Amino acid sequence: MSFYNFDNNDAEAEDQHYMRLALAEAEKALAEEEIPIGAIVVCKNRIVGRGYNLTERFNDVTAHAEMQAFTSAAQTIGGKYLRDCTLYVTIEPCVMCAGASYWTQISRIVYGAREEKRGFISKGANLLHPKTVLKGDVLAEECAALMKNFFAKRR
Repeated sequence: MSFYNFDNNDAEAEDQHYMRLALAEAEKALAEEEIPIGAIVVCKNRIVGRGYNLTERFNDVTAHAEMQAFTSAAQTIGGKYLRDCTLYVTIEPCVMCAGASYWTQISRIVYGAREEKRGFISKGANLLHPKTVLKGDVLAEECAALMKNFFAKRR
């Protein structure tokens, strides 16, 4: 797993760095003609989980990027709880992924672009664990552009 060291005074640069890595995961999904959403889980400046949408490949509606990253992180750290971890995901999580994040007790979720139709915020932001901190709009334009371009080509 990769380890990065950041100046504690530049949280925004850190979030952008990790969101770029989540965008790289989304590009993998795009290359496989999956909806281009990518996610990584970071714990103490170490990437412990990665994932991208695999719903088409696995013919499984639960194979979202976040779910893949949660599973990968739990295997890496050897436990189901992701306390002291941050999920970086290119698009606001859906209700299912927000609910899964609740059970992981993840400390923080950072997303790129809003998902107005299927994102959990429009359905009820109280789906997250009470201790989970939510931050949005990190590299939102780049994250949204991947989705817009993907769906424009399919129509």
